[in-house]
Amino acid sequence: MAIFLPERTVTAAHSLTPREIVAELDKYVIGQAKAKRAVAIALRNRIRRQRLPQDMADEVTPKNILMIGPTGVGKTEIARRLARLAQSPFIKVEASKFTEVGYVGRDVESMVRDLVELAVDMVRAERVEEVQDKARVAGEERLLDLLLPPTREPMAGDDPAAARDQTSRTRERMREQLLAGRLDERIVEVDARETTMPPFEVIAGSSAEEIGINLKDMMGNMFQGRSKTRRLKVPDAREYLVAEEQAKLVDMESVSRTAVLRVEQAGIIFIDEIDKIASRDSAGGMGHGPEVSREGVQRDILPIVEGTTVNTKHGMVKTDHILFIAAGAFHVCKPSDLIPELQGRFPIRVELEPLTRDDFVRILTEPRNALVKQYEALLGTEELILTFTPAAVERLADFAARVNDTTENIGARRLHTVMERLLDELSFEAPDLGARAVTIDEGYVERMLADIVRNEDLSRYIL
Repeated sequence: MAIFLPERTVTAAHSLTPREIVAELDKYVIGQAKAKRAVAIALRNRIRRQRLPQDMADEVTPKNILMIGPTGVGKTEIARRLARLAQSPFIKVEASKFTEVGYVGRDVESMVRDLVELAVDMVRAERVEEVQDKARVAGEERLLDLLLPPTREPMAGDDPAAARDQTSRTRERMREQLLAGRLDERIVEVDARETTMPPFEVIAGSSAEEIGINLKDMMGNMFQGRSKTRRLKVPDAREYLVAEEQAKLVDMESVSRTAVLRVEQAGIIFIDEIDKIASRDSAGGMGHGPEVSREGVQRDILPIVEGTTVNTKHGMVKTDHILFIAAGAFHVCKPSDLIPELQGRFPIRVELEPLTRDDFVRILTEPRNALVKQYEALLGTEELILTFTPAAVERLADFAARVNDTTENIGARRLHTVMERLLDELSFEAPDLGARAVTIDEGYVERMLADIVRNEDLSRYIL
């Protein structure tokens, strides 16, 4: 799963100390001080490495991290927020989605290719932002050319200078009308390029890089876009023309080179569910059945983590300095069940603590993206002013902790199910209630949730 990270923090990432990194993570993730400390040190070490002489920097490899803890305690969120903080290309993959060489499924190198594609999107967005003003001006000029009638040929005896002056004044009046929005209902004809691609079948588990064939090069002009006239309203035409000008101004070769460099020096890959590929009987006896495949996936992941070169359509990518963060619950196996070579590539191990009832109270209210704040904002769009009393929040945390204890413990994700059940009626009726204020107190929480939580069989299905 690729995650695009457009946000920029106020503090420059290269100047953040480990303490400041932890403070930034505290704004979004409650508790888990050990894990935050480990990723903060890893990020700071990356910053330190960039200050070393080139020969020494090449020798310093990232210290990959293995997070151990049950679901819903913040493993993914810590890694995601760290990448957002550092403005690093970041991708989350599930280890269980990969298969070893020779089997149908995704090959492990695809995680690096996906990361490169994400980095290309990031760099392209930055370059587009840089040329935005120039592209807007060029797009508006092209739009004015479409809006203005063709200039008639000067007749004998006409003053060319006067004709040019008249044309210029007309164009400026038209520009003023365009910028004022008075031409928004007019229709213009735009020559739009459409890229057509004939249908073809790709063998599962294969990729263009593995096959070694570039379809565009092989089939020549078959994929070249054909020009087609489209009738668009002025605002849509301006958006299309500006986008075309942006594409002309952005050098994609430079974008690709920068993206590859950014992946190699600052990329972060989060490998989730790594415990699902651990061979449970590796300590004793021979593996059999699916256990062999699990160990095969580990051996395929090993060179990526150790440092290898992956062929992508944007160039060769070295994985030596990509930071890998692996995570797993390890309920039915142990980290020592991973093959020894892979264990050695994750020298930093942190165990995340299960969330308590007090943690739930803080999660509901403290983070910038706290659930209570989210629902207040969502229903606020319907002019419904929602307010949670402290006692209601405490009661919600009680219910979530109790359901986690009596059924499956899914951590903070339980709060989502509890909140949805609690606000089910309000969410449905909000558009019909009109502008009004609603207070969620302890009594409301009891009325909406008590019967479900009390009935354990029912709570298994609803909560």
